[in-house]
Amino acid sequence: MTAARLARRDRVVEAVMALADGHGEVTEHRAKNWASITFQGQRHKLVMDFEGAAAVEAGEGLIALLPDHEFEIPGQLVADAVITAVEHVASMPALIVHAEILVLEEE
Repeated sequence: MTAARLARRDRVVEAVMALADGHGEVTEHRAKNWASITFQGQRHKLVMDFEGAAAVEAGEGLIALLPDHEFEIPGQLVADAVITAVEHVASMPALIVHAEILVLEEE
């Protein structure tokens, strides 16, 4: 993977984690190239773990905010961001959030 693509991946993770107030941990991150006739970019799949009461609260905030959030990532445009699954861990205050984010390269 090129340094530029790695930097783009890192910026996506940083932007999502900022939306979660720095709580939680990205435990899985996969990115796949995506293209249409007019655009190109990457589809990111993230799995984030939130453990502890404060982290769970931040994770719930992320769930509420992500779909409509206007991301500001230099050189990139977030075209779509969705929560695809949420798992509550009953034995402790914990939350596992799955998200997909389509990021297009700006010209």
